[in-house]
Amino acid sequence: MTKPRVLVLRAPGTNCDIETAYAFEMAGAEAVSIHVQQLIERPILADNFQILCFPGGFSYGDDIAAGRVLATQLSVHLKDAIEGFRSEDRLVLGICNGFQIMMRLGIFFDEPSTNPPATLTWNAQGRFEDRWVHLKVCNATSPFLDGIDQLYLPMAHAEGRFVVRDDASKTRLLDQNQVALRYSDASGGTSDEVLPFPLNPNGAALNLAGLCDESGRVFGLMPHPERHLFATHHPFWTRREEQPEHGEGLAIFQNAVKFFA
Repeated sequence: MTKPRVLVLRAPGTNCDIETAYAFEMAGAEAVSIHVQQLIERPILADNFQILCFPGGFSYGDDIAAGRVLATQLSVHLKDAIEGFRSEDRLVLGICNGFQIMMRLGIFFDEPSTNPPATLTWNAQGRFEDRWVHLKVCNATSPFLDGIDQLYLPMAHAEGRFVVRDDASKTRLLDQNQVALRYSDASGGTSDEVLPFPLNPNGAALNLAGLCDESGRVFGLMPHPERHLFATHHPFWTRREEQPEHGEGLAIFQNAVKFFA
């Protein structure tokens, strides 16, 4: 099988691109880290990749708002390249700051990005949170989440609270099966009502931790799957009687590779 190629897009302040590229390579892909300025100079480079990934970090220092500067840069200079991944039979993944960038781009919705049905904003408690969270998969049609029911992953962000414009937008997201991943309790229990802290670490509406477009091929999440690739990444690994072969986050990257098998 030919390895799918992954474009890991980085910018000043991005700091998870190496780990994310490693995760894709561990899953069987060929990952290439490309600076946004290099892609602006040669947008045709994007044609050589099957997967586009926006990794975590603090692109441009999260000035103005998390992901805002890079998203504006992309919408001005690389709109056609981004739309190529979205409209063709390719995949797009955004992790933490990458998810924030995707939300600012409006890549999940057909509505103009100037009036989106939802966005990401400051955590309800108004501070940075860094902890492990339980997650429940709610969209099994997304290639990234195929065969996954629950996940336990670390999160680390200050602007990860998902908010919706109105009840009609919330209903539409649910009806279109775009709510892909929710914060849950250890058993996978979740609901449309906001769970208490720390189960829901930021107060997100619908307990949303991950969102996809209607096709499921465009997926963003706030937790970091690239930080749970090995069993020893688990915070309680020394107390487990049986060790799994891999960390739970690897499955997301393996699924992306499997999509092109």
